[in-house]
Amino acid sequence: MALRLLITDAVCSTLEPLLRESKHAAGAPPRLSDRLIIEAVLYQARTGTPWRDLPDEFGHWNAVYQRFRRWEKRHLRARLWQQRQQGDDEPLKEVFIASTIVRAHQHAAGAVKNGGQEAQAPGRSRGGFSTRLHVACANERTGVSVVLTGGERHDGVGCELLWKALSSSPALEAAVMDKAYDSKGIRQTLVDQGVEAVIPARSNRIETIHHDQEKYKRRQQVELFFNKLKQVRRIATRYDKLARTVLAFVHVVSAWSTLRSFVNTA
Repeated sequence: MALRLLITDAVCSTLEPLLRESKHAAGAPPRLSDRLIIEAVLYQARTGTPWRDLPDEFGHWNAVYQRFRRWEKRHLRARLWQQRQQGDDEPLKEVFIASTIVRAHQHAAGAVKNGGQEAQAPGRSRGGFSTRLHVACANERTGVSVVLTGGERHDGVGCELLWKALSSSPALEAAVMDKAYDSKGIRQTLVDQGVEAVIPARSNRIETIHHDQEKYKRRQQVELFFNKLKQVRRIATRYDKLARTVLAFVHVVSAWSTLRSFVNTA
């Protein structure tokens, strides 16, 4: 049975410059092409299959896995994501922030090394063993920052981590979030940086705080972003023990979604 491949010649030509920069001059050239490795990673992401069950058409599973790890250590996945997600010439003026729960499979437990399991952002929430994925995005296809916390952590914790990355966007004018982010600390942080807080007030808030309802209607952009991510099985359910592996798949899938849209409209 023939495999369904995703990468076209146009997409591959766009990726080649970045992949060329990541290669070492020393050593023999790899047997598996970069294009085939990316296809294999996308296959892993959308099917959620174990590495050892990777189809033979992609080469030996361990060769693909080791290349994936080397690229991860060189932060190639994050650089690819940043290049495609933040490659727009227009400055970021409005950002949408939200989080979503990712149920964790039992195989995601037990990271004894690499700081222990607590360092890998698992958690026990009302829904069970889970991870919370926090995202700041510019629109339904363009992410700006992403972090992981345990499933039981509050949205405000992830917002603080996201905002460290957003502080490098001086043109930012508004931040759109739901009422879970309605806290004095978050609002004060936005005020200090001259950013409009488009956050509806909680029902138990004593003082009345108004927000721009037209801007808040566009908050659906971040929900559409989550919807696209969770069409991929390896993000909809966490199978990986290490947080950096989960983020690597989020980066590559987000970059693929943006790149595919960019090539199709070019």
